[in-house]
Amino acid sequence: MTSPETPDDFRCGYIAIVGRPNVGKSTLMNALIGAKVSITSRKAQTTRHRITGIQTRENAQFVYVDTPGFQTRHSNALNKTLNRTVTNTLTAADVILFVVEAGTFGPADKQVLDLLPSKVPAILVLNKSDREKDKAVMLPFAQKVAAEHDFAAVVPVSAKQRFQLEVLEEEIRRFLPPNPPIFGEDDITDRSERFLASEIVREKVFRYVGDELPYTSTVVIEQFEQEGNLRRIFAAILVDRDSHKAMVIGQKGAKLKEISTQARQDMEKLFGGPVYLEIWVKVKSGWADNEAGLRAYGYE
Repeated sequence: MTSPETPDDFRCGYIAIVGRPNVGKSTLMNALIGAKVSITSRKAQTTRHRITGIQTRENAQFVYVDTPGFQTRHSNALNKTLNRTVTNTLTAADVILFVVEAGTFGPADKQVLDLLPSKVPAILVLNKSDREKDKAVMLPFAQKVAAEHDFAAVVPVSAKQRFQLEVLEEEIRRFLPPNPPIFGEDDITDRSERFLASEIVREKVFRYVGDELPYTSTVVIEQFEQEGNLRRIFAAILVDRDSHKAMVIGQKGAKLKEISTQARQDMEKLFGGPVYLEIWVKVKSGWADNEAGLRAYGYE
């Protein structure tokens, strides 16, 4: 039942954002909701959880679900868990955004495309379209990919440049069911600040340590306290061995200091208040060796 303030034509639903790793899914969701709730990195497998981002307009509420990039190269416990997250999200969605990098469609993209259920409307999103200098090749490329699936719409965008995001949003709204809003109009995610803090630290770890650090490294928030507008956050970066610990700390602690500074600044922007942040680096081997360990650290 809608409230007196909710228009009769109001629409609301879940939008799954899927694609192979590194096509810009997290960047796209952050741009669509206007806030950074899903971390970004050039390193594959950065997004490990199902992240929900919420954007409320006058006539619709868009509940975006950013998923891990579907993994095709290895079949370890982590990748199986990530892939299960993707498939579960697809079956529960009202609309699917299938994201590819403009000009690129390979076997990994095709494997994700083959997962799309036929009964859920899917929009083909050609991200990073600003990088394609020859616009004449965009139409045949779009036609080539569109021939692989019965897409409800095709929209070229640039998440970083915010190009055509309004067009994409309007296309999404057309396929959302008539529903009252699920979340409050000021909500931007259903995740806790504690979770968001751990994700921000993890993003900085991968950004500043890069390919040297295995993807199994993670972040745990050991304490999260709030006093008025001040948040005191104590985090631990968990790595597999002492050599990885040295990588994260860096010479004379320089790398860890940079990670801490950048993470704190992002938290203050997102939380809207001052943050006191302390980070330790700890060796914890074996935590990701089985699915029980994954669930204990928040994997879904």
